[in-house]
Amino acid sequence: MTEHRGAGLTHRSATDEATPPSLVFVVEDDPAVARLVLSTLGEFGFNCEGFSNGASVLRRLQVEKPDLCIVDLGLPDMDGIDLMRRITAASNAGVLILTGRGHPADRVMGLELGGDDYVTKPFEARELVARVRSILRRRSLAPGQATGQRRYASFLGWRIDCAANVLRAPDGGEHLLGTAETQVLRCFVERPHQILTREQLMGARDLLPTDRSIDVRISRLRRKIERDPHDPAIIKTVYGAGYLFAANVSWE
Repeated sequence: MTEHRGAGLTHRSATDEATPPSLVFVVEDDPAVARLVLSTLGEFGFNCEGFSNGASVLRRLQVEKPDLCIVDLGLPDMDGIDLMRRITAASNAGVLILTGRGHPADRVMGLELGGDDYVTKPFEARELVARVRSILRRRSLAPGQATGQRRYASFLGWRIDCAANVLRAPDGGEHLLGTAETQVLRCFVERPHQILTREQLMGARDLLPTDRSIDVRISRLRRKIERDPHDPAIIKTVYGAGYLFAANVSWE
């Protein structure tokens, strides 16, 4: 069933109510692209709501919390990077960047500010679905979401609350991590002193050789926890193999 609501199109999937499908907000001002994204995700069992500008999706976030937001960087009323920052501040939704901007700096900036992944226009519909599923799968494995339990890991004076995405420094200062950063750091603290591949850290089996998302997240974490991010002593690169977390970890 499809219906118009507010500033965009809502696509509701006919799925068993006992297991509600993921809710995806699509923020895209090009009507043709918006229809393509909404119809494609609807065909694959997602509930979707479409918005043509940033203000309308921010209003909707006050009453409805999606599992994922797909955000076009080129919006008529605000910059997509700024919107992405406000979405992550107002909700725990994942963010998939959808952009026609071909410059790598735009994509890297989006990932630096907490985006989970990006897709460039034009895109293959099935690739979009695969990336949406990958983000939701990684987020479903995040600690505390299923059971409400809060788990804490400590290493070298640092302490991470994996459920609240908060990293506390030895001096007491706190960093609010993005969901993607938390997932990578959790992979490390669960398996210290082990070489982990890029695929293991991303929770995906189909990473392209050109996908640098994990490198951006590693860089962000190093800037937070390393004394010298350019000569890391905790998150070490094992060339040709992956990364290794070189610290002892205790859990509570």
